[in-house]
Amino acid sequence: MVKLTAELIEQSAQFTNPLRDRELDLRGYKIPVIENMGATLDQFDTIDFSDNDIRKLDGFPLLPRLKTLLFNNNRIVRIAEALHQGIPNLETLILTNNGIQELGDLDPLESLKNLTYLSLMRNPVSTKKHYRLYVLHKVPSLRVIDFQRVKQKERDASHKMFKGKKGQALAADIGKKSKTFVPGEGLPEKRMEGPSKEDIAAIKTAIANAKTLEEVERLNNMLKTGQIPGKAALHKQLRGEEEEMEMNGT
Repeated sequence: MVKLTAELIEQSAQFTNPLRDRELDLRGYKIPVIENMGATLDQFDTIDFSDNDIRKLDGFPLLPRLKTLLFNNNRIVRIAEALHQGIPNLETLILTNNGIQELGDLDPLESLKNLTYLSLMRNPVSTKKHYRLYVLHKVPSLRVIDFQRVKQKERDASHKMFKGKKGQALAADIGKKSKTFVPGEGLPEKRMEGPSKEDIAAIKTAIANAKTLEEVERLNNMLKTGQIPGKAALHKQLRGEEEEMEMNGT
């Protein structure tokens, strides 16, 4: 287990990723707590915290440049209420393979007004009834949930389900929060390593939707390394769908 110090941040790999975003690589240090992030000097579009031991999503000073956070394979069970105060422009949040339990635990995400891409695959919360509709109700800016494009019929269904007093009562009823967190409680003894069947399916879907050989090659590399397709493949897919809709006049 390694403390996230200013020195570690300064010494970690920094590069321009395939999206031409400036990225900071903090993967695999077994970091337990997010801290000292002021040392980044708000110089990064993307920060990769995958394969650590983080339990709570918080600890960010004001970082208006930050657009993408990757938290694959951590132990996150809590999301800070004031998260938006530090990362107001976040667009992509990947929380695949964490420990978020209840729908109400996702409520802090509603303050992230620019959030567009969200993955909660392999979290207990993703198996809850009305999961996608509840998430859309709280975060209507989302366009992709768990690597699946949000359909207009889902938006309509979410609006219908949670409108009016009955809808508010339903949201309050199913949107309960987890009990006070006890370290280690409710978490798997051994986290899964490498991509799951769901991850592989998501990658293969992204490959099928890729438009260039370069994109296919990059996604195949993701498949080999266990990286899960994120913003790049989905953004390309969405852009293509939007252009098709414009051509069709819809």
